[in-house]
Amino acid sequence: MKNNKRIIPGFGISMGVTLALMSIMVLIPLASLVVFTAKMDFSDIIKVITRPRVVASFEVTLLTAFIASVINAVMGVILAWVLVRYNFPGKRILDGMIELPFALPTAVAGISLTSLYADSGWIGGIFANMGIKIAYTRIGITIALIFIGIPFVVRTVQPVLEKLDPLYEEAAGILGASRTLTFRKVILPELRPAIFTGFGLAFGRCLGEYGSVVFIAGNQPYETEITPLIIMSELQEYDYSSATAIALVMLAAAFLILFLVNLIQIRNSKILKGGH
Repeated sequence: MKNNKRIIPGFGISMGVTLALMSIMVLIPLASLVVFTAKMDFSDIIKVITRPRVVASFEVTLLTAFIASVINAVMGVILAWVLVRYNFPGKRILDGMIELPFALPTAVAGISLTSLYADSGWIGGIFANMGIKIAYTRIGITIALIFIGIPFVVRTVQPVLEKLDPLYEEAAGILGASRTLTFRKVILPELRPAIFTGFGLAFGRCLGEYGSVVFIAGNQPYETEITPLIIMSELQEYDYSSATAIALVMLAAAFLILFLVNLIQIRNSKILKGGH
């Protein structure tokens, strides 16, 4: 007698609920961007997104987000390595603090960082004495983006490190490989897909971050004004078409970086399979 039991009980209902939630939470909001933008002519869209102030905000947002994500990719690997490979007092506390940016309201993070890195703050005052200004500059924006992006890299790399078989490292050491060579040839190829994934997630989050950046940025036009603030300004003026046109550019940039990250992951997985 043929067994028609499904692997997943209630698959039809589960898929229906999943598609409904995806539509409500993701597809419909994204579609609204296209609908509002469609009300404008293509020449009007180009005119909006090529305004000097908007282009300057694109430059500030993309540049600081990229620099912050690169730093997070490096520091995230180091943090994950320490949490996985070493035991020390306070390890659980440090591990829990990694997710603090997820739990902390972004406005609270922004105010705290601004107070800390302003010229009169604990850290900002030290650098101010050396003639280095952090708050209300692109450096301050980058620091805020590092703060909100670091958990993505750590939590992506950490499980891979935990599952990495130490026998490969021991074999490399027996064959005479140095620690640096072992990391480059044995560990890094296994971590690379996770690092790129964490980088992509952090970059996407940084592109749209508003609350933790708007306070420390200073919002000087053409200097430290971020794109989310431009979008908020357009919304406050009830210019929904212009706001959605600018938002669509940021959405396209986020999709592009995630698409490139997925391509790199696929390529790396093929190389690893070919090597095995």
